[in-house]
Amino acid sequence: MTEFWTRMAGRGPAEVVIAGVPVGPGSRVRLRPRAQADVFDLVLDGRVAVVESVEQDDEGAFHIAVTLDDDPGRDLGEARLPGHRFFYSAEEIEPLGEQDGRPAPGRVLVAGIGNVFLGDDGFGVEVARHLAGQAGVPGMEVVDFGIRGMDLAYALQRDYTGVVFVDAAPRGLAPGTLTVLEPDLPDGDDAPVETHGMDPVRVLRLARQLGRLPERVRVVCCEPASVEEDPFELSAPVRAMVGEAASLVKSLVMEMIAESATPDARDPAPTVR
Repeated sequence: MTEFWTRMAGRGPAEVVIAGVPVGPGSRVRLRPRAQADVFDLVLDGRVAVVESVEQDDEGAFHIAVTLDDDPGRDLGEARLPGHRFFYSAEEIEPLGEQDGRPAPGRVLVAGIGNVFLGDDGFGVEVARHLAGQAGVPGMEVVDFGIRGMDLAYALQRDYTGVVFVDAAPRGLAPGTLTVLEPDLPDGDDAPVETHGMDPVRVLRLARQLGRLPERVRVVCCEPASVEEDPFELSAPVRAMVGEAASLVKSLVMEMIAESATPDARDPAPTVR
């Protein structure tokens, strides 16, 4: 019985080919439920959705998990909550024509993380807010995740080619010093993640357990001065680095997007029809 459920829980391929179009996480599709579908599915007939994952059952059939493109609660669907995430067979979705139904290549997530109630620990959140108020880099998506580690792990299941974490981390350097790290994740580590805490390495481990990690991962760290003196404000040396950190993040994003534009060999996707 345990072996059966292990097989049933396995994720499908990264993408499948439907009507000659590659479809995978991030693809935009139109829902075309079969005539025998239930009433709720029929209500969604013709709606545009975004593919979150491709699942495969024990008999080899593919099931496409989607969220509605215009659903204001799409993040809840990404977190796999009922009512915002739906399953359709490959025969019930129609790939959209633009860019082969897939998003523009080279999407990079910038995740501002930290606790704004712990002084300098809110550095990543402040950088995310700063970036949100500037002209962005094409393909860059900036999100303030705060301490929502579980939400970030699920967000990483989407079709991002890279992710840049922005955080405060003590490394024994002068306050305000910026450092760029490339995390090294040891194999076989299943340490649990705190659902209301944020540790980039633990989040990455959970994301890998859920099924996928972006190919490129960087962490922009700022040396904190204090997380206790003023629980609601960044210290002077840390606040002074917000703009410079934002510029550094943009340069990293542009590098990742340029790297992702280089074609690489991939296993061909299964053809569904």
